[in-house]
Amino acid sequence: MLISYMRTLLLYLVLLAAVRLLGKRQIGQMEASEFVVAMLVADLAAIPMQDVSIPLHAGLVPILTVLGAELLLASLCLRSIRLRKLLCGKPVILIENGRILQKNLKRTQVTLDELTGHLREKDILDVRTVQYAILETNGNLSVFPYPSEAPPSAKELNIHPKERYMPVTVISDGHLLRENLALTGRDEGWMRQVLGNYRATVAGTWLLTVDRAGNVLWLGKEI
Repeated sequence: MLISYMRTLLLYLVLLAAVRLLGKRQIGQMEASEFVVAMLVADLAAIPMQDVSIPLHAGLVPILTVLGAELLLASLCLRSIRLRKLLCGKPVILIENGRILQKNLKRTQVTLDELTGHLREKDILDVRTVQYAILETNGNLSVFPYPSEAPPSAKELNIHPKERYMPVTVISDGHLLRENLALTGRDEGWMRQVLGNYRATVAGTWLLTVDRAGNVLWLGKEI
């Protein structure tokens, strides 16, 4: 039983490292080749997990081979536009100037119901208000309404909103992130002063953030 646990744990760590090497895009929308890799790796890992009689390397070697091939293809795709088009395809326009391109819809095997469903997800009910709708290589639909149908921007309304800054987490779940504190240009003396204002401690703080404008957010632990 212990051997089974250890094998499963090792395979889990290998798969976790593989996903990290393949990049964050793998856990979002996947290209066709990435989807194939995900299915293959899952099947290859399941076999030695379930059958202890199979040597562990019988699962690890194919997994690492598939991973290496995917990384090699990804590197080649960065250098070759032709290979990128061959493996990933290219974006296809489904709606142009308010008109559905039926040929492209059939070529991409997207049904009319799927198209209108994607448009509703973008808060669009009338196809005629869409200037372009493009099916991306990862399966997402990019929709661009006519400028007259799009919400006006602050620039168009001649409004000058206040600049926003990204908050930096200084304390997370009772742990002081010293590297982040240094990024804010502040020290622990400032942090203790802030905590003193809330009569709090580092251990009793669930979240403490600060941005470049000096805006502080403090949330205490409830449990």
